[in-house]
Amino acid sequence: MTLRSSICLLALSPLWGGASGTRLKDLVSIEGVRDNQLVGYGMVVGLNGTGDKTQTVFSAQSLTNLLARMGVQVNPTAILVKNTAAVLVTADLPPFAQPGIRIDISVAAIGDSTNLRGGVLILTPMKGPDGRVYAAGQGSVVTGGFVAGRGGTSQTVNHPTAGRIPNGAIVEKLAPSVEPGGRIKLQLRQADYTTAARISSAINTRFGSDGAEPARAENSALVSVDTPAVYKTNVVEFLGEIENLTVDADRPARIVINERTGTIVMGKDVRIAPVAILHGTLTVEIQTILTTSQPEALSTGQATVTPQTTVTAKEEKARNILLKQGASVEELVRALTAIGSTPRDIIAILQSLKAAGALEAELEVI
Repeated sequence: MTLRSSICLLALSPLWGGASGTRLKDLVSIEGVRDNQLVGYGMVVGLNGTGDKTQTVFSAQSLTNLLARMGVQVNPTAILVKNTAAVLVTADLPPFAQPGIRIDISVAAIGDSTNLRGGVLILTPMKGPDGRVYAAGQGSVVTGGFVAGRGGTSQTVNHPTAGRIPNGAIVEKLAPSVEPGGRIKLQLRQADYTTAARISSAINTRFGSDGAEPARAENSALVSVDTPAVYKTNVVEFLGEIENLTVDADRPARIVINERTGTIVMGKDVRIAPVAILHGTLTVEIQTILTTSQPEALSTGQATVTPQTTVTAKEEKARNILLKQGASVEELVRALTAIGSTPRDIIAILQSLKAAGALEAELEVI
């Protein structure tokens, strides 16, 4: 066997920021204007024998309750229906969603149903966290997966016990969103004091007048904006202009390592302190050969097996690079490539640089 000193395989992807700036629409969200999650319990019917089995008691009870509302009285312990499955239905209700519009919904089996393919969701009320019904879902389930064969020769692709219904729910009640008014609060999707200050400055430059500054950075994640008097009757237009303002978002110097997939992402602001790097590879090979000795014909001897083990160690000469003050990621990558470092080596080198205090960036392992 062969033992090699390595960490993991990686793909190095430096990130380069653009000079044109980023729209505020992509950096912030408006407080109170957000999606609302909905959930409901329903039944999927029309399955080809892949529904819930007798072990799922609540499925039979739900079916009998559904039939009872339609005037059919059935004992839940006396029925065996394999074409029905109990499911949970979820959806995201957009902000300011008006009654009558359609939204997508997701359906997932909660019993022992093996496949929802070809099923139809029966009318299901969908409730918010406050217990009120905001939408009603119904329609054919699209699973995007299938099960073929049976027994030990079956093949399953994707997840046939979960699916979606495009435009499967109709909004019945107005979403609980906050109408923008005299004061608007912008929430940064990634908290940063520098970015918050730049957003405040950009808004004040565009809408400030007579020494008045409508925007103020409350903290690293929140910027408060007072609606100017000329926009009091048209806040939507004011928000539209704010969303299209551009600023240069500041990002912390950070290196992200995913050892499971072998991926490294480094930002352009990562700097390396003056340091010398020496890196070599040690390879140990252990080979075992089994030699068999056969006795002569018509003799009383027995065959014997003798193992012959050979151990070989190879160590490459150390390769070194020298980084000067303020070296960038580009220079680091070019230098590592010049000395023949493989992607497996880069993670080990970065971790060693961090331990030596020469890496001026956060090292995050996910």
